Amino acid sequence: MHRRITGKLVIATHNPGKLAEMRELLAPHGVEAISAGELGLGEPDETGDSFRTNARIKAMAAAKAAQLPAFADDSGLVVDALDGAPGILSARWAGEGKDFNAAMTRIERLLQERGATTPDKRKAHFVSALCVAWPDDHVEEVEARADGTLVWPPRGSAGFGYDPAFLPDGHSRTFGEMTSIEKHGLPPLGLGLSHRARAFVKLAEICLD
Repeated sequence: MHRRITGKLVIATHNPGKLAEMRELLAPHGVEAISAGELGLGEPDETGDSFRTNARIKAMAAAKAAQLPAFADDSGLVVDALDGAPGILSARWAGEGKDFNAAMTRIERLLQERGATTPDKRKAHFVSALCVAWPDDHVEEVEARADGTLVWPPRGSAGFGYDPAFLPDGHSRTFGEMTSIEKHGLPPLGLGLSHRARAFVKLAEICLD
């Protein structure tokens, strides 16, 4: 049986960009969201070998520590020509200082080394795995992806992470050039383009009113 989210929910992230996106997605559902950072919760080691496993690790740790339902995302960029890298290591490629410009430059250098200079050789997709965990070990999990192509140089200063280098299929602007409503706003206001928005739609169907 699926379980509904009621009352207060912990958002298990210390990433301000993710926190803002999750809060915007949850707002229409009347869920009171508090962040792991605001509660002073630590960040667990992400030792999983998949996005889904890492999302579950983060959600379970926050649910146990706060004794409240907790919502976590694990997401990243998967580049076909780089055999799926950076994948679950997407955040780590940006280093301790979260320097995604350096990470995007590293990806571009690797693509150039492999001769991936035309759009057909620069295919990539974002993955978002979402997990809601309760203190009694019940979990609800979903996963979704957004397909696109990597552009160089990066364009736009909106969004976060690898957004400025990612051109979603069927669009002429990168995620970094789109407003938050365009990127992850849900219909009728937005297109629900992002991987996180698509995963959230799945989660809302089973967990939210």
